[in-house]
Amino acid sequence: MEINDHAYTSTTYDKFTPVEFTYKMSTNEVEDLVKLRVSNKYLFSGRRNTSMWAWRAILKHMGLEHKMTHNQASKKWENMKKRYKGLKNPPEGMKVFPDAWPHFNLMDDAMEGRLEGSAPILKAISTNDDYPIISKPKRRKLSMAPDSPPVLLAAGPEIEVSLNGDEDEEAAEESSWEMDRAIQEMDHGRDMLDNERRVMEREKRVMEREKQVVEREQLVLQRERATLDREVAALDRDRASLERERATMEREKAVMERERVLVDKDRDVVSRDRLALEKEKALLDRLSTTRERTEEVTEDGSSGKDSTVTDRKEQFLNLFEKLIENL
Repeated sequence: MEINDHAYTSTTYDKFTPVEFTYKMSTNEVEDLVKLRVSNKYLFSGRRNTSMWAWRAILKHMGLEHKMTHNQASKKWENMKKRYKGLKNPPEGMKVFPDAWPHFNLMDDAMEGRLEGSAPILKAISTNDDYPIISKPKRRKLSMAPDSPPVLLAAGPEIEVSLNGDEDEEAAEESSWEMDRAIQEMDHGRDMLDNERRVMEREKRVMEREKQVVEREQLVLQRERATLDREVAALDRDRASLERERATMEREKAVMERERVLVDKDRDVVSRDRLALEKEKALLDRLSTTRERTEEVTEDGSSGKDSTVTDRKEQFLNLFEKLIENL
């Protein structure tokens, strides 16, 4: 149920007829009420009926004793504190707008103690003579006279009206205070239970959301774990393939080393053969020069044969050397 910040309804009941009236407080009156409550907090000692007399003193100082009851003023103050606490410390995840409530800064100053001494210090009212009470109508006793003669009874019952004195009035007033206090305590307890239930429901919803988040994270982790397992298996296969390729390359490298050793040996043989051919060629050249003049014809025949043989050997060695280089 939403409660207007300024409008309150006071209802006084007797046994037969309800009387209801409403008063709407202005912004200045709300501000004065808060300042007086903070400045006169010593009046609210917690003893019996002190809260009632303190609120009555505040209302009388404000000139609202004919317009509001102490229960209305007390409820007004409690509702403002409850709303301030809800805006000051909202539940987790809930976004609030304190500036939307015109009395937030006023209540913030009051709760932080910045309004102490901002209003006059009052004296508590202790008697009904100092405060006009909107009291219950006095209950009237209707009694039948036990010794009435039959004639009177036949004509109609005699009605004896007796009004309670001051003691009955005080007892009724005290009973009304006790009842109001009990109702206020019940309302306060019910509000506390409602607040606790709402807090528990919010915590339950938060826990449900956290549980869903944890479950989703678990599913994500399981999928990521399966993906990592597949990647690890693929890496193992790639590693095994690399090991096989490496072993193959090692074998091919060993074969190439052996072939290179053989090629080096063949190259050494070809080098020795070439040196031998060069020596033979030089020798033949010297022989040809010495026989050139004396045996020209014979020399021409023999030298032609020798040069032919030498050229064939040299061609063979060149071809063999090219073949080795290609390998």
